Amino acid sequence: MPPARRRPSTASERRRTRAAQRNTRSDLLQRILVAVPAIAFAIFLVASGGIIFTVGLIALGLICLHELFHMFDRAHPARLAGFAGLIGLLLAAYYGEREQVLLAFVCTLPLVFLVTIVQPVGGGAAAISVTMLGLAWIGLGFAHAVLLRGLPHGDASVLVGTFLGDTGAYLGGRALGQTKLEPTISPNKTVEGLAIGILVAIASVWFAGLYQDWLSGTDALLLGLGVALAAPLGDLFESYLKRDAGTKDTGTLFGAHGGALDRLDAVLFTAVVGYYVWLALL
Repeated sequence: MPPARRRPSTASERRRTRAAQRNTRSDLLQRILVAVPAIAFAIFLVASGGIIFTVGLIALGLICLHELFHMFDRAHPARLAGFAGLIGLLLAAYYGEREQVLLAFVCTLPLVFLVTIVQPVGGGAAAISVTMLGLAWIGLGFAHAVLLRGLPHGDASVLVGTFLGDTGAYLGGRALGQTKLEPTISPNKTVEGLAIGILVAIASVWFAGLYQDWLSGTDALLLGLGVALAAPLGDLFESYLKRDAGTKDTGTLFGAHGGALDRLDAVLFTAVVGYYVWLALL
């Protein structure tokens, strides 16, 4: 009798295991199908450089800003000021230097204030706060990506480390993850996945440096370390905001895998860190 009672339970467990394996394979396939054209587009923008790179980032930045404002629509953000400010920040980065980006950012505060007080819905401090958050997080993040591309040999090493590190963290967490990293913010992230992601990010930037005679092995390791530490922090930052907004994804640009912010959250941190590390190494 006992064996007869255990067999259905064992069969049920096997079915659940097979279903979980199918879901994992399907999820991984969807991620690859989404990642391939996204990476190709990123490579095209980085390789093109100049105004094409800047205009491409302006388009992505406006999408990201729209997703953030949609998440916190209840705060009535000053959308017009946010969009105009983001364009100004990236053009300042392209035509100027860090000083011009800082000046443009300072100018966004009175602009956001003026738009907030004249928009019909008002919004008060909440509207100003969310709008300035978008400009500080998304606007300055993309502006630093433009500044980074403008540095001598400012290439795709930061992107390589960011995207491969994220992939390593995902696969490592799936395979070995046991210890939850921060369940109240992002319940699917694990300490094991974080560690593997950091190692993969460092290794990928170092490996990319082997093919660049202007980037020594030590410098590549330093750049990789900066990228490896900034990327998961950017990911957690976005997860925290989504949790506060009560949403799973920021948008639907990438179908089942969310919006532009879901895919670029780490880049918005690594572009800033990568710029200052690269600048220090020159």
